[in-house]
Amino acid sequence: MPKKMINNIELNYELDGDGEEVLVLLNGIMMSTVSWTAHVPYFTANNLRVLRVDFRDQGLSGRAKEPYTIEQHVEDLVGLINYLQLGPVHLHGISYGGQVALLFALNYPKMVRSLIIANTVPRLTNYLRGIGEAWDEAAKLKAGRNFFRMIAPSIYSNLFFESNLEFLKEREEMLANLLDDGWFDAYLRLSSSNSDFDLLDRLSEISAPTIFMAADRDAVTPIEEMRAMRDRINNSKFVLIPDSGHVSCYEKMDEYNLIILGFIALLHAS
Repeated sequence: MPKKMINNIELNYELDGDGEEVLVLLNGIMMSTVSWTAHVPYFTANNLRVLRVDFRDQGLSGRAKEPYTIEQHVEDLVGLINYLQLGPVHLHGISYGGQVALLFALNYPKMVRSLIIANTVPRLTNYLRGIGEAWDEAAKLKAGRNFFRMIAPSIYSNLFFESNLEFLKEREEMLANLLDDGWFDAYLRLSSSNSDFDLLDRLSEISAPTIFMAADRDAVTPIEEMRAMRDRINNSKFVLIPDSGHVSCYEKMDEYNLIILGFIALLHAS
C-alpha cells in the first residue's frame, strides 16, 4: 500500500483505475481505505480513477502526536492531491468524511469538479453532540466488542439488524480482535477534531455541482439537516435512500454507487 509523507505525517492511500476523471472517497470516522474495497470496481469500470485515503489517525496512516482540528485533513488532502498531480476531482465523503469534503470545497473550490455528500451534518447540533459523547465514552473503555455493541444500533438501521444479524456478529468478533489502545486513542483525537464544526452559514459559497445523499432511517444524521444544506447551495440536488441507516454505503451499496455514478454522468451530459 503506497504511503506519502504530507505535513509531517505519513498518509496511506490507494489509487485505482486509469480513467481521466478522479473520484476521491473520504472515510467516515471509523472507516479506512479498506472500507471501500467493494465499491472501487463499480467506479473503475465506469472510467473513473479512484483515490482512497486514510486521514491521519485512521487506518494505516500515521498517528498524530498532538490534537488538531478537522481543517488539518483538508490541508493533508490538498498536499496528497498535488503530489499525485491530479486535476479537479469529484469529491465524495460520508459522515465525518463529508464534513472534510464540505470544508475542502469551501477552501479550495478550484480543486473540486463536483461534491457528493452522504449522511453528513453541516454542524454539531446538541443532538449530535450527545451521540458523539456517548461514542467517546464507549471508546474510552478500549474494548472492541463493547464498543461495537454500544454504537451499532445507532449506525445500522433496524431493518439491517433484523436481516443481517450474523454479519453484525462477525463484525463484532473482528473488531474485538482488531481494535487496540492505539486505535481508540486515535479515534478520540478524530472525534475531538470537529468539536466546533459549523459550516451552515457558509454553504452558499460553494460553487461546485453538489448532491446530498440522505437515508430515511439514519438515526445519526437528521434528514432536516441535509435538506438545510441543499437549500443553501444553488442548484444542488437531494436524494433519499430508502430503508437504510447511517452507513448507507454498506446497507444499500448498489443504490449508493449508482447515485454517485448517475450524478457524475449527469454532469457530463449538461
